[in-house]
Amino acid sequence: MRKSLQLQAEMMEEFGACVFDVTLDCEDGAPVGGEADHAALVVALVALASSKARVAVRVHALDHPAFEADIASIAGQVGDRLSHIMVPKIESAGDVNRVVSALAAVDQNDVPIHVLLESPAAVHHAFEIAAHPRVQSISFGLMDFVSSHGGAIPGEAMGSQGQFVHPLVVRAKLEIASSCHAWGKVPSHCVVTEFSDTAALKTAAKKAAREFGYTRMWSIHPGQIRPILEAFAPDEGEIENATKIIAAGSRNDWAPVSFEGQLHDRASYRYFWQILARAHQTGRVLPAEAQPYFSAAPH
Repeated sequence: MRKSLQLQAEMMEEFGACVFDVTLDCEDGAPVGGEADHAALVVALVALASSKARVAVRVHALDHPAFEADIASIAGQVGDRLSHIMVPKIESAGDVNRVVSALAAVDQNDVPIHVLLESPAAVHHAFEIAAHPRVQSISFGLMDFVSSHGGAIPGEAMGSQGQFVHPLVVRAKLEIASSCHAWGKVPSHCVVTEFSDTAALKTAAKKAAREFGYTRMWSIHPGQIRPILEAFAPDEGEIENATKIIAAGSRNDWAPVSFEGQLHDRASYRYFWQILARAHQTGRVLPAEAQPYFSAAPH
C-alpha cells in the first residue's frame, strides 16, 4: 500500500495531475483475525496522503463480520479524505441502501460508493444498481463471476484473452458497461492477472476501452499502470483533431460547422470534448489551444 501511494505521488509530479486512484484493500488485504489492525493501518495511510491524492478503500463485503467495523473505523475517521468507498459482492440496489445506511451512521452522506458485481444475479440487477444516486462506478469481478457458475464456464475465461471470448462473460461485461452509460456512471474493467505479460495487458486494456465501452480499469501491479493509461488514452491524432473541432465550434458559438468536409454540431462537439477530457485524465500532453480548458480543472 505504501509503495502504491508513493508511485501515485511520483506520477502526480510527473503528469501534473492524479492519473490513477489507489484503493487500499481490506477484503483480501486484511489477515484473518487481523481486520481491526489492518483497518487502523488504512486510516493512518489515508490520513498521511496528500490532499491532491485520490485514495479509496475496499471494505469487506456486507455479509462479512468486519463490514460494519470497517465502515465505522475507516469512513468514520477519514471518510472525508476518501475519493470513494469500494464495496465488493453487491447483489442489488437494496445492498447499496445498506451501505448508504452504514455510512450515514458515521455521518458520511457524501462519500461516493463504488460497487463490485461478481455474480449472475448481480449482473441481472446492473441497471437497477447503476440507477442508484450514490453509486458512482461499477466494477466487474471476473474471477468470482466465473467461479459462481459451478464449473460451467471454463477456467480459461479468467485469462486475459478468454475473458473476451466466452459468451457469458462477454454478456456480463457489456451489461455492466451499458448500465453505467445509461445512468452516467463509470464502468471499471476487471484485472488482468498475468501481471508480467505486458503485451497481454495492453491487448486486454485496448479491448476494454475500444470494444467494450469501459472508461477505467483495475491494476494489480504497479507495472500495469502505465500500459493501462496508454491503452485508455486517445492517440495524438485524435487529440489534435478534437482540439481543432472544439476550437472551431467555440469560434462559431457552437453552431454547426464544416471541418475537413464533415458537418459537426453539438452532438459531435460533446464527443470531441470527451476526447480532450480523457486525454487530460490520462496525463497526455494537450495542444496549447486546448490547455486553457483544463488549467483550473480539479485533479
